[in-house]
Amino acid sequence: MVLLAAAVCTKAGKALVSRQFVEMTRTRIEGLLAAFPKLMNTGKQHTFVETESVRYVYQPLEKLYMVLITTKNSNILEDLETLRLFSRVIPEYCRALEENEIADHCFDLIFAFDEIVALGYRENVNLAQIRTFTEMDSHEEKVFRAVRETQEREAKAEMRRKAKELQQARREAERRGTKAPGFGGFGSSAVTGGTTATLITDTIIETEKPKVTPAPARPSGSNKALKLGAKGKEVDNFVDKLKSEGENIITSSAGKRSSEAATVFAPPVNMESVHMKIEEKIALTCGRDGGLQNMELHGMIMLRIQDEKFARIRIHVENEDKKGVQLQTHPNVDKKLFTTESLIGLKNPEKSFPINSDVGVLKWRLQTTEESLIPLTINCWPSESGSGCDVNIEYELQEDSLELHDVVITIPLPSGVGTPVIGEIDGEYRHDNRRNILEWCLPVIDAKNKSGSLEFSIAGQPNDFFPVHVSFVSKKNYCNIQVARVTQVDGNSPVRFSTETTFLVDKYEIL
Repeated sequence: MVLLAAAVCTKAGKALVSRQFVEMTRTRIEGLLAAFPKLMNTGKQHTFVETESVRYVYQPLEKLYMVLITTKNSNILEDLETLRLFSRVIPEYCRALEENEIADHCFDLIFAFDEIVALGYRENVNLAQIRTFTEMDSHEEKVFRAVRETQEREAKAEMRRKAKELQQARREAERRGTKAPGFGGFGSSAVTGGTTATLITDTIIETEKPKVTPAPARPSGSNKALKLGAKGKEVDNFVDKLKSEGENIITSSAGKRSSEAATVFAPPVNMESVHMKIEEKIALTCGRDGGLQNMELHGMIMLRIQDEKFARIRIHVENEDKKGVQLQTHPNVDKKLFTTESLIGLKNPEKSFPINSDVGVLKWRLQTTEESLIPLTINCWPSESGSGCDVNIEYELQEDSLELHDVVITIPLPSGVGTPVIGEIDGEYRHDNRRNILEWCLPVIDAKNKSGSLEFSIAGQPNDFFPVHVSFVSKKNYCNIQVARVTQVDGNSPVRFSTETTFLVDKYEIL
């Protein structure tokens, strides 16, 4: 057979996705597809129509058509078999057979079409092989990332050890009455005294980006696995070319990470000349049978001043935290003033804060294994039954002061077992059969809606439904640390300011 093109079009002949396997102009393929609906005879149950030059082999897909355009001397039986494979590929990438869904996944469909046909001839592949080829899963890349993560952990451990040595040396120097050695990159600006001994060095070390040692030489053989991002650049160039030709390109907003979502979540309505961003990130790991393995939270207050007349200010901080948070001020901030009066100000009152740049003035860190401090508990109970597994999963908000938005609880599913049967559910769900996951979506969890449950049934074993991952964003921070007011250094007059609070997830999993 010689396959000229494969296309998904509407019943009016409008092309949604078209892949040409031979040299063919855009005008020609649009003309062929526009003529296709006019050639079909109503009342006849044929799956192909012919013209003087080409043959159309088609299959209805609800409101759309999957159409193969071939030469007239091609084998119709092979054409029909190829058509069935094309029709099975489309639901793998599109949840609904609608125009907007086809447009959102057009490039995924084109890549899959290329795996089925090459230069007009059918490749000997099945649906599982097409899925494997398009995912481009690379063992070499996994090994490379594992090595890099190990190096990062070793670098962190080494930095903590060095920090402890420096802190010990500073304490020894204070006891002997000699000058303390410089601390890290802060040099001689480090302040000695009783107040600094209580500040936590590990906070700065943990939040800094560790210096990663160079990766070892790549193993011999093909190194294509480490260049998977290159295709994205080619796709971007192709999209730019289409835009220059006047095409309307629709970009999908699905799949954003929680950190990306937080950048557009609740922007400040009125950003004053003095603006502060309070951001917290949580990394939490729980066991499936209960027990908090580790919970670590990092917070920071970022100051941005846009008017030079407000550059000499002091920030009044309200710290009502009772969870045991550990605080660390910026090296240029007067630590004694903060410890005694909860004021953030520069050591030299005559100096000014930087203008039009984000400056971190206060950091805090909380690390615990106390179960009562878990903000949102997740309880997943898979029970084996005669037909597979009955899974009950529930959540409960333990921190009533929080208000979590865009909560997504992701449960892994066994591959190749079909769609789960949903029993009772609070909220909504999404089933992604390509990634084999079930996403339980809750728009808001707060004190009025602090608990809920989901029940579903599917074939599998209890271990197939772990680890469970959770993501959310919030406009209220976990540790009760707020900016009460801002005053000028001269005259102590109040200054108008705005704040932006974000609490988001770095890692939240139940293993």
